[in-house]
Amino acid sequence: MLISLEELASRRELEAKIKSAAHYRRIAQSKGLPCENPDSPAAIRAGSDTPEPEGKPLSKPAATVLIPGWMHEHARRMLRTHFSLVETPDCDIHAHLSPEVRASIRGVACRARIDRQFIDALPNLEIIASYGVGYDAVDAAYARSKNIVVTNTPDVLNEEVADLTLGLLISVVREIPKAAAFVRGGRWKASDYPLSRLTLRNRRVGIYGMGRIGRCIARRVEAFGLPVAYHSRRPAEGVAYDYFPSLLELASAVDVLISIVPGDPSTANSVNAEVLSALGPEGVFINVGRGTVVDEDALISALRTGAIAAAGLDVLADEPNVSEDLLALDNLTILPHIGSASVSTRTAMADLVAQNVIAWFQSGAAITPVP
Repeated sequence: MLISLEELASRRELEAKIKSAAHYRRIAQSKGLPCENPDSPAAIRAGSDTPEPEGKPLSKPAATVLIPGWMHEHARRMLRTHFSLVETPDCDIHAHLSPEVRASIRGVACRARIDRQFIDALPNLEIIASYGVGYDAVDAAYARSKNIVVTNTPDVLNEEVADLTLGLLISVVREIPKAAAFVRGGRWKASDYPLSRLTLRNRRVGIYGMGRIGRCIARRVEAFGLPVAYHSRRPAEGVAYDYFPSLLELASAVDVLISIVPGDPSTANSVNAEVLSALGPEGVFINVGRGTVVDEDALISALRTGAIAAAGLDVLADEPNVSEDLLALDNLTILPHIGSASVSTRTAMADLVAQNVIAWFQSGAAITPVP
């Protein structure tokens, strides 16, 4: 069912009245004043030291912002405070919104796939604020060609993702999930848990992607007393770690490979059979970047045959779908993409989504535009 411009305006007016009434009822009650009719002039005067003239119209939002599908409640609250908000259950905006409403939309806040068809359906779109540091789900190049700003949420999740990365690495090497299941299964009374074959000691760690999160991971690896090397498109400024000009050369020089690169055509299936084989039979692969970076068939084969010792994945190529072949591997630990999934970090990400949109419409400059 299409939402018309008239229906949208009616909804906004009703929401504004409800919010206004509730606001003044709370103020009046806190002052011990009767407030049977929270819309009355008396109630309004009770809530303000400077009475507002009767009949003054409610201020109108500066822009209309669309949320297609899910969005963190904190971001929704912030955006609703500053803008006229339109929400749809998914990205099929042709099915949900009339042409008039689509023409009124100037901003989008999303955690959804935004393609050129979606962008073309919003002729006055100015900004797309994406929830997450990765923005491969947004056709940023096409948006740029239409003079539309795309933003993401970097930095606020760097430390959280780096924490999870080291936790996943230790879990894989020391078999923490298996040991926990051993206790819960009541087997500890019968015997001690077998010694873990792998250790973190005397390892050399390679980081595939020395960006913001990569640097945070590297600092933590150093704290464990392990040497760090890396491969990126180019040498990173301000770091003293050994740089390798190719991923294969890096994999050949280390026995732990951590992938934290974004998913795009240049990185698709870059962790392939040759790279995994170069890690060696004691090798450990950790992926906290994007699932599309690794050739999953090659990874399954490497884990089955012992070409590498173990792996840990927080991301998959077709998440949340997990193949039975992956699930059957007892030397593979899989997490449900929880790198940044704490209440505080996800709230900070939501805050940055909203702040990007607010900053754009207040100053014409977003806080964290993508390159």
